[in-house]
Amino acid sequence: MEFTYGIDDRPGPASLLIFGLQWLAVSVPAILIIGKVVADLQPDGSVIPYLQKLFLLIALVMLAQIYIGHKLPLVIGPATVLLIGILASLDGGFAAINASLVIGGLLLAGLAATGLFRYLKALFTPRVITVVLILIAFTLAPTILNLITDGGGTVPSTHTFLFALAFALILFLANGFLKGIWKSTLALWAIILGTLAYVALFGAVPLPPADTALLALPGGLLAPLAVPDAGVLAAFLVCFLALAVNDLGSIQSVGGLLSADAMGERVNRGVAVTGLGNALAGLTGVIGPVNFSLSPGVIAATGCASRFALVPAAVALGLLAASPLAIGYLGSIPGPVIGVVLAYVMAAQIAAGLMLGQENRAFGTFDEGLIVGIPLLLGTVVAFLPAAIAAGFPATIRPLVANGFVVGVITVLLLEHVVYRRTQT
Repeated sequence: MEFTYGIDDRPGPASLLIFGLQWLAVSVPAILIIGKVVADLQPDGSVIPYLQKLFLLIALVMLAQIYIGHKLPLVIGPATVLLIGILASLDGGFAAINASLVIGGLLLAGLAATGLFRYLKALFTPRVITVVLILIAFTLAPTILNLITDGGGTVPSTHTFLFALAFALILFLANGFLKGIWKSTLALWAIILGTLAYVALFGAVPLPPADTALLALPGGLLAPLAVPDAGVLAAFLVCFLALAVNDLGSIQSVGGLLSADAMGERVNRGVAVTGLGNALAGLTGVIGPVNFSLSPGVIAATGCASRFALVPAAVALGLLAASPLAIGYLGSIPGPVIGVVLAYVMAAQIAAGLMLGQENRAFGTFDEGLIVGIPLLLGTVVAFLPAAIAAGFPATIRPLVANGFVVGVITVLLLEHVVYRRTQT
């Protein structure tokens, strides 16, 4: 495939700005979707400072990846798999969650820097990766349901659900008809047009207070830390295994598309920077980052494979982080709109998992189908456990046994490498 600009080419100022805006349009929705969900969970309800710190973190990690990490045109965003870990560990408190992010990030960086990461890769066969990708989407279903029925206390849940259903149908139809950069930036347009439609139907959404500053750095950059329970830490370490696979797949997909050289070094540096970025996320109290696998589609649509095209996008993210007013407006997106766009992104992830399984013939026999099906069903059932049942488990093991993603991943690893190991061809 021919590209207008190669990995290390530097486009002219005008082209650089245009390509940077396109990457920005891809980056912002992911940060808003995941960031707003976690920000709403904060004990003090501080959505604006949280999103400011998250935008700043993503900007810094993106620049680090461009110049010292994998050095590939890869967009960065909050890791959805860590959202699952956070949701399942809320009882442990955010101080313990933050510490778990620091520990997991440093371990990941250490494994990558020392070359030991390659030994973990053997655990993640195509079947396991397929389950991980699909399981992330399935176990986020309760969160998506809560979002699309959230009327903010003023709109009946039935109305928001019907709105979300119609909006989702339009969004998936648009995905089928749009091409090129319009399709790559569909999530951004969905957020804008969905918010306008929501306001037209149900009235204005809460806007940032009138005294919100136009320019100001976020306060409280250092977050509280506490020694996590064994269950919380173990749950996050499982999530970090999945994050590592996601990061590896994203780097390799772009590297393969561009026929990049020294891919072994690029992978080690890229995963190491991702690990350090997650450690920094824990120190600042935000969700950790990961390289996104949607980058090849953007590169193919724009014809620009230059890593430097992401620099303007990273700078713009940093500038947004310095404006509480801009972040406040971005954070005013209604819950049902966020929920539908998150469902759209997760549907794309399910499709990616199914494609990966098909390409690698991951489930050609009945036993191989069970290896995929049992963890997906079990993980989904656990994800929908009523809160009263989850609360009945001892606090030490609750983050493990009440976490659908962790249960599913452990199950697929046991089925793949222990139970059905002899029957695989």
